Amino acid sequence: MAVCINTAALDGIDAMIIHIETKISPGIGYSIIGLPDESVRESLIRVESAIMAIGLHMPRQKIIINMAPAGIRKQGALFDLSIALSILAESSQLDPKKLGNLISVGELSLNGELRPVKGVLSMAIQAHQAGFSRMIVPEENAAEAALANGPAVYGIPNLELVFKFLSGKLSYKPKKHDAKKLAASSNIKFDVDFSDIKGQPKMKRAMEIAAAGGHNLLMIGPPGSGKTMIARRLPTILPPLSLQESMEITRIYSIFGKIDASSLANTRPFRAPHHTASDIALVGGGTNAQPGEISLAHNGVLFLDELPEFERKVLEVLRQPLEERQITISRANFNNTYPAGFLFIAAMNPCPCGFYRNPGRKCSCTKEMIRKYVRRLSGPLLDRIDLHVTVNPVNYSDLGLSGHESSSAEIRERVVAARMVQTARAGIVNAQMPPDETKRHCALRSLERDLLISAMEKQQLSARSYDRILKVARTIADLDGATDISLLHLSEAITYRCFDNEYYSV
Repeated sequence: MAVCINTAALDGIDAMIIHIETKISPGIGYSIIGLPDESVRESLIRVESAIMAIGLHMPRQKIIINMAPAGIRKQGALFDLSIALSILAESSQLDPKKLGNLISVGELSLNGELRPVKGVLSMAIQAHQAGFSRMIVPEENAAEAALANGPAVYGIPNLELVFKFLSGKLSYKPKKHDAKKLAASSNIKFDVDFSDIKGQPKMKRAMEIAAAGGHNLLMIGPPGSGKTMIARRLPTILPPLSLQESMEITRIYSIFGKIDASSLANTRPFRAPHHTASDIALVGGGTNAQPGEISLAHNGVLFLDELPEFERKVLEVLRQPLEERQITISRANFNNTYPAGFLFIAAMNPCPCGFYRNPGRKCSCTKEMIRKYVRRLSGPLLDRIDLHVTVNPVNYSDLGLSGHESSSAEIRERVVAARMVQTARAGIVNAQMPPDETKRHCALRSLERDLLISAMEKQQLSARSYDRILKVARTIADLDGATDISLLHLSEAITYRCFDNEYYSV
């Protein structure tokens, strides 16, 4: 009868349980079946060397290893430990009963050392959901796996000690790592602050509105006007991460191996890919599917500088995740869905030379050049950006002023208060309200309705822009502590559609 041991594999950001079935019979040769990739097929060479290196016996018979479910492609070296344990159990060197209710993952070196693997947090969460009570992982992965607060996690450095532990010759204490306490004790310090920015009151106000309501924002201004500087300070005014958000970010970065295994993410990501990035780099995928930049920005900020310089097909793939807050990558041999709930911030020059409508410098571009430049951005993409803001150069006189500038902490306090109102009202931020919620919570009186209709007709805005303006007005009212949307709130919201009128119609 074949021995079966359980392990796990990544499926997008989630994990799935994989069953390793091993059968030893008379004959010669090793076989792994169940859609293994090349790295999995090579595992038997590593396993054989590791078993012999710790003084145990590698059977010289026919070994068949089946990885179930057989229809799912298996990738990576994380199955090494489970394959080694299943061979030891099938060859009667290890009691199979000791493997019950156990999940094990880890890559083996030729001398039996256990090397860390990626995505252990997701695997530990899945092991807990599947009812497993014990989990063996490489020592470096133990703290991360313990964040799941699920099965008892044993971080063991090599195969020899794993064998002794399962044989009852050695005891290990399970790793403890309380995610709630870790999140509560985190002390967040930023290297930048909004008080560093002199002048630019309109841009600061737009950033505060974007942070308060979760609104996407586009900055249009000449080079050197501070667009990138302001964007990089946006995470400092966003609300602190909840435990669930921290876990989601940690899981994503764990898949990339880009997070300290002993810590929980405590700051919102800020991702700023270069404009030469491909569509796969942005949304994810590839031969060995991984999340892209939009997933690495989940629960944080995705900043695209020089927006028109990105290839048009790269920008168009943003349309689905901007609406659905997730991205589905479909290929011939896999179909993965990754989270992509990011705050989208973009910056661009108003024209190729950068000085269109700049009072300080003359623009050298023709109307045709400007029209061609701005129309690299499609109407549907612009419709999904709530705030369009013109950024003017800072006056030299403002740079020397010593007056009070609002700090990130002061702005964040207002943002958090506004978000608390939104959460109590609809359970989500204003930018994510569905049509029925928008209709209920963004109702206008006759004067406000007439103003909005007039603006829509004058600027020839789309129906999607209508909803965006209402949601922005609702956020402005929330920041103001108002129950209803007033003419003042609505008027300010309308001014944040400057691109439609000033640039796209050139």
